[in-house]
This record gives sequence, C-alpha cells and structure tokens, in this order.
Amino acid sequence: MRLRTLNDPDYLPALDARFALRQPGQGLPDPLGHPPRILLLYGSLRERSYSRLAVEEAARLLRYFGAETRIFDPSDLPLPDQVPGDDHPAVRELRELAIWSEGQVWCSPERHGQITGVMKTQIDHLPLSMGAVRPTQGRTLAVMQVSGGSQSFNAVNTLRLLGRWMRMFTIPNQSSVPKAYQEFDEAGRMRPSPLYDRIADVMEELVRFTLLLRPHAETLVDRYSERREVAGAKADPVTDKAAVAQTSE
Repeated sequence: MRLRTLNDPDYLPALDARFALRQPGQGLPDPLGHPPRILLLYGSLRERSYSRLAVEEAARLLRYFGAETRIFDPSDLPLPDQVPGDDHPAVRELRELAIWSEGQVWCSPERHGQITGVMKTQIDHLPLSMGAVRPTQGRTLAVMQVSGGSQSFNAVNTLRLLGRWMRMFTIPNQSSVPKAYQEFDEAGRMRPSPLYDRIADVMEELVRFTLLLRPHAETLVDRYSERREVAGAKADPVTDKAAVAQTSE
C-alpha cells in the first residue's frame, strides 16, 4: 500500500479546541451516514517536503472533523505513458484511491511559478473515465500550495483549473503558505499562525461541502450528451426536428 502513515494523528497543538467544531457538518442532511472519505495528494519527493507536511496537517484536521483520510505516496509513480497501458501498481492504487474518495485535497509546491511535475503526474494518471467509472467526477476538491518565498497563488489557480477539467467541485476557500520553511518546527508540525487557521478553515469547509454534495453527485454530473453516447444514439435530423416540434407544442 502506497499510503503515508500519519504520525500523532490526534495531536493538534496549533488548534484552539475552544473554537473548533468536531462536527462542522452538523445539521446538514447526511443520508449516507459514513465519514466523508478524503484522498490527499502532495507534490514533492523531498525528505522534508512542505507540501507533504501541510497535507499531513490537513489530514489531522479532517480526522478531527470526522472524516476518513488517506494520503497517497507518489514516490514510485511512473510518468504518464512511461509504462505501456499504465500497467503499474502505483497507478492502479492511485486510481483505486480516487474511486474510493468522495473528496480530495491537492497541495503542490510552487516551482518556477507553477505546480510541480510530481503533482501534475498524479493528476495525469487519473483519467476522466475508466469505462463506466469516473475516478474524479462529482468529487469535492480543496486546493493548497506552499512556497519558498513570498505569498503567491499561481499553484492554487492552476489546481483549480485542473479540478474543473477533472469535473470536480472545487470549494471556494483555499490555502497558500508562503515561506513554508518558517511555518513548521523541527518535528514537522505547523506552528500556530493565521496560515494554520486558514488550513483549518479550508478543511472544515471541505467536510461541509462533501457532506452536502456526495448524496447528489450522480445527479449533479448527469449529462445529456453522455446519455446519448451510452445509448448509442445517432443524430437523425428528421427525427430530431420532429421531437423538437412536439416538445414546443
């Protein structure tokens, strides 16, 4: 299993529990009943990867808010098209995790003003469709970035574009952590700050949107064109014109 083990999953030293809701989605209809399933992806293979550390903080917060989390480790993920037919265990596992998920968190470092190749490789391995299965369509998405310098939003803007392309519901809030090397202690835990508070805001919002949207995901992404494609319908100008006329009557 290519899943990161979360150290001290219930230890949240930067979170002020007086103001944190254990059930941020309380009051929202939840016919499914199980904890929201959230997949988290990060975009660096460095031993001290700040995008991974930020994702781990996000996962702890999500657990606190009642979600089930899984963090994918991309360290042996091949490049797209490197392996014929994408027949690689890491690719299969990533896709299975995406199908398992009801929401996702994407966090990339900003490198040369953009997301990293590691981040893009993971997204490129998630096809829009695998037969009748769509690994990303209808899932919620929260986007985050870390930077070595001043605050920027280049990476989160690109992640939003990619989320839209993957037919995901990207939540309004987002997190950008500038000078990330200053925000984490030697143990890799994020220090209390407004930047940590923003991550808490984003994860709280992600839980709410996931609870709200997941029962209706199939209805919300149902498409006329895809129904025609599945039915094998072919355009017939005469029949179509007659159908339009009947509808207008």
